[in-house]
Amino acid sequence: MTSSQTTTAPAINGAALLDEVEAFHRRFNVFPTQAAYVAVALWDAHAHLLDAFDSTARLAFLSPEPGSGKSRALEIVETLVPQPMVAVNASPAALFRAVSGTEGRPTILFDEIDTVFGPKAGENEELRGFLNAGHRRSGVTYRCVGDGSNQSVQPFPSYCAVAVAGLGSLPDTILTRSVIIRMRRRAPNEKVQPYRQRIHEKEGHALRDRLAHWADQVREPLTGAWPEMPEGVTDRPADVWEPLLAVADAAGGDWPGRARAACLELVTAAAQDDESSLGIRLLTDLRDTVFCGIDRMPTAAIIECLTAMDDAPWVDMGGKPLTPRGLGRLLSGYMTSANRPVKARPIRTPGGTVPRGYYAEDLADAWARYCPPPPGKSATSATSATDQVNGGESVAEELPGIRYTTVETATPGAATAAP
Repeated sequence: MTSSQTTTAPAINGAALLDEVEAFHRRFNVFPTQAAYVAVALWDAHAHLLDAFDSTARLAFLSPEPGSGKSRALEIVETLVPQPMVAVNASPAALFRAVSGTEGRPTILFDEIDTVFGPKAGENEELRGFLNAGHRRSGVTYRCVGDGSNQSVQPFPSYCAVAVAGLGSLPDTILTRSVIIRMRRRAPNEKVQPYRQRIHEKEGHALRDRLAHWADQVREPLTGAWPEMPEGVTDRPADVWEPLLAVADAAGGDWPGRARAACLELVTAAAQDDESSLGIRLLTDLRDTVFCGIDRMPTAAIIECLTAMDDAPWVDMGGKPLTPRGLGRLLSGYMTSANRPVKARPIRTPGGTVPRGYYAEDLADAWARYCPPPPGKSATSATSATDQVNGGESVAEELPGIRYTTVETATPGAATAAP
């Protein structure tokens, strides 16, 4: 070969490379599902390709207890992503200046995120706003720059890859922008190789460099790609998973299929296990356990049904059972099909008593919009549903003259109250 001839780097097999990245995680991390390994490996690769996408998913390692492997997972990610920036105590100002600086976009790794957004940490709205804005490529953070009265508003780019680890949960707005890995402590039969930074960091960096080279090869065809989403994955979950599925498609092999299976599994799990919205849990319990086809119920009967449920939060709301006032506050943020807030209304009886309660027709629109699909179409009878209340006495027996009719709650506005 003459000096005038140029050499080109051999094409890297993307599928084989992602296999190696996944295997590297498996040596040191025990994730709760096979889907988690797929998602994390794709996230590592996508961090090298941010400029090809319109959005980036946050990666969240969360657990209810310490010692669940969250920090180790973040440590392995650190060896595989470009320009990692470990930000345990970093201020929002430091973060947005680092992201908008001239030294290249960092990958932010935030351990102990519960100390930032936990119940004793305050709201931290500035950091929350930065993390939310940086989910989109167009995201910016505005700050005043200058001295004294000579100041001007300047936009700072906020778009960057972020992985976090912590106890408990995260603010809703961050959770919905995240691939969530629910970590747990290793069982006695779950073994991992001890991680030694001075030995294994070099191996991770070698994989990181190969990911960077592969990213250079696929960046142009990936830019503007629109991967096919699994059926039912739309809106914010689609924004989260779009770059990861695009990476899987670029890698080829069995990764496109594995990625979409992982997407469906983790999106479904997030929808089922998300406790960030107490209101959605309340709506679902009202539909599936309390009303069960009944067209109206007094507030007192609803409270008794809810607080009698096993494994439900209603018996301990800040140390006290759910109250009628608390029920009203949770439901008032939802609207009826007539675009009015859901509120308790009088339930008239021939005997002259007028207890206040809730109507299925008022809740039907919220049930259809916010709740997951019901477990089954068959509704129990009014008697069986209300037998849970008052030691077996049904509400119909308590309130003679009220006719309880089965209602269809799958379509907003379909329920009708009996006169």
